[in-house]
Amino acid sequence: MRLPNGITGFHESKEILPPQIDGKLFKQRCYEVASRHRGRVSEIKHPSYPANFYKARVKMLNDEFYILLNEYYPYLAFASVVEFGNIQFIDNPTLCASFSPYYQVLGTKELHAPFNQDLVNQSELNVAEKKQLQYWKPETIGQIIFNYWD
Repeated sequence: MRLPNGITGFHESKEILPPQIDGKLFKQRCYEVASRHRGRVSEIKHPSYPANFYKARVKMLNDEFYILLNEYYPYLAFASVVEFGNIQFIDNPTLCASFSPYYQVLGTKELHAPFNQDLVNQSELNVAEKKQLQYWKPETIGQIIFNYWD
């Protein structure tokens, strides 16, 4: 997977900012999809320091999980646990189909893929992001796309 410039939320200057995701549209999509599948959204949080992602808490039947969306790029994932330093990614094939027309839905195979130097060499990450990678030492792609780095 090629990581685009600014995916982590860090950038080199104020002039070269990564794109921004439409949070209002994400919120609308979450409510629509949850309703269509007889679930409900109990909370939506916009990205706030130090998280670089939107987070929607969804309840369906006896299951509660989270829908995550990167703040800068349309990368979406599902998780059972979202805590500082601990995100447990899950697959949700039912909702994946509902979100895939709007976002690139990442599965656990992609999110748990190991992070290595080859990935850095193939990516478009900027200097500030590469410094953060050296400091935080992420082990997986998911830890880069959805992070709590400060």
